[in-house]
Amino acid sequence: MKLVKDVMVTDIIRISAFAKIREALSLMKRHNVKSLVVDRQSEHDAWGLITYTNIVKTIIAEDGDIDLLNVFDACAKPVISIGESLNARHAASLMIRYRVKRLLVLENNELRGLLVMDDLMTALLDNID
Repeated sequence: MKLVKDVMVTDIIRISAFAKIREALSLMKRHNVKSLVVDRQSEHDAWGLITYTNIVKTIIAEDGDIDLLNVFDACAKPVISIGESLNARHAASLMIRYRVKRLLVLENNELRGLLVMDDLMTALLDNID
C-alpha cells in the first residue's frame, strides 16, 4: 500500500474560524468540496475542519442561522492528524476506528495536506484489474 503523501490532497481550501457559515457553504460550492480546513488562530493553536455533516447538524437539525453563526460554531477542532510518511493502511485504520472520513496531514503542526477516505478508495481501486 502507498504512503499518506502518495494519496493526500495538497490543494486545500481554508477558511477563518470567524467566517460565517454562508461563506463556508459558498466556498464549498465554488470549489466542489465537502469540507474546509479551519485556520489556526496562532502557531500553537489546533487546526479545525468543517464538513457538510457539521453544517447539516448545526443549521438544519439544530435550526441555526447561516448568516449569524461562525464556522467556529460548527467545526470540529481539534481534529485527528497524521504524518505524511505514515502507511496509508494505518490512516485507514484510524478513520475506521474513529468513524471519520478525513484526516489532516501535519508536520510540526504545519498543514501539509488532507487525506480523504475517497482518495484511499481510489488508490485501492487503482490496484484492481
